[in-house]
Amino acid sequence: MPPPRSKSRFRREGGVIIILVAVFLLFVVGAMAALSIDVVTFYTARSEAQLAADAGALSGARVLANSGATSDTNDATMMANAQVLASAVASQVTRSNLVGGQTLPTGQIQISFNGTGSNPCAATLQVSNPCVTVQVTANLPVFFARIWGSTQVTVAATATAEAFNPSGLATGTTTTQGAPIAPSCVKPWLLPNLDPVTGNPIFDTATGQILNPGLLGAELAGNTRLHAQCNGTCPTSAQRWQYFVGDDASFPHPTQALPACTLTTNFQASIAGCVQTPIVCPSPSLSPVTIDTTTDPSLDQQAAEAVDCLTHTSGGRGDTISSAMLPPTAFEFTAGDDNPLVQAGSLSSGATSMVSDSLVTVPVFDNSPFGTGNVGTPVTVIGFLQLFLEPTGLRVPPTGTHPYQIRTKIINLVGCGTNLNATPTTPVYGNGASAVPVRLISPP
Repeated sequence: MPPPRSKSRFRREGGVIIILVAVFLLFVVGAMAALSIDVVTFYTARSEAQLAADAGALSGARVLANSGATSDTNDATMMANAQVLASAVASQVTRSNLVGGQTLPTGQIQISFNGTGSNPCAATLQVSNPCVTVQVTANLPVFFARIWGSTQVTVAATATAEAFNPSGLATGTTTTQGAPIAPSCVKPWLLPNLDPVTGNPIFDTATGQILNPGLLGAELAGNTRLHAQCNGTCPTSAQRWQYFVGDDASFPHPTQALPACTLTTNFQASIAGCVQTPIVCPSPSLSPVTIDTTTDPSLDQQAAEAVDCLTHTSGGRGDTISSAMLPPTAFEFTAGDDNPLVQAGSLSSGATSMVSDSLVTVPVFDNSPFGTGNVGTPVTVIGFLQLFLEPTGLRVPPTGTHPYQIRTKIINLVGCGTNLNATPTTPVYGNGASAVPVRLISPP
């Protein structure tokens, strides 16, 4: 029979156990802390990958919107050219976003267009509402998790953005164009639905269908320079390429973020700045668009001065449209010496760009209820035109043939008509100066 253990021996063994437990707990806690650091790093990188994919998809869709390709559903060549540009821009923007502190190599970015199956941009809708999908897959090293034998972790994210032009979805006398649209930064130049070349309607009043896709890229100069209808007697019967001024209630003038130039009227501020209130198309009866019928012989001069301010052409060196990039090639714009980015040194003079302050969106209203008589107010907006304001001749001397009238080029045509689906839907909201709203549709 062994002798009983002494109390001191029990105490010694108990001390050893406590030390072993403490060491074990220290290892476990340390391992869990190390793993949590890697997990937090993983989730942070996952969020960064999603942001990169979102930015790339939206930038690619913006290229499609500003290219003019959605305005001619029959020109597959133009859409193909636009996709080449959109792919390059989407890739560049995606790579400019770091994921896990690293720049993504080209092989970890996949860009595709439209989609298949239930994708809302698939099949027959791919011209009117083309989509860009950006998939990011990043292989990132791990640090503390190496104790489990892992050396890297893969994070992935996908985003799809849509450029929505409802005019190409219209068929017959019924509407299939889905939701109405509501661009922002719309200029207060209400144009009647009259083709500037032929005088015929630009859009089908009911469906919003574009009746003359050949207007895409048309330059309006000479006798068809853009100017105000109420520069003389007002109201008058609608005339092609002569705008009525939207009143300050419908186009509330901005008071902030205005260019650094002299603006003396609310009308000028609404041209040179961004009217934040979206203009819904078709304009609902509860929110009509009204015309300022005040006669003002200085309207053309006010508009030209504000355009000079907006487009940075006080020195006559604003942005231009590349003469080699016209339909069926997608539009590209060339930075002028007066471009703020050029003056800041972040963009080279003469460099191509897919955006420009010279791009503006103007509404088109239904003038048919007025026949050949005077245009009344309020009016119904049935479409938008995206115009490029040419830097040449924006402020011609008062003794010129067309004093202060504005030379323009049509970049996009967007019709929505007067018909709506039986069930009202939330408008597709736009941003910036694009007439074609761009939105992220995946992830929701």
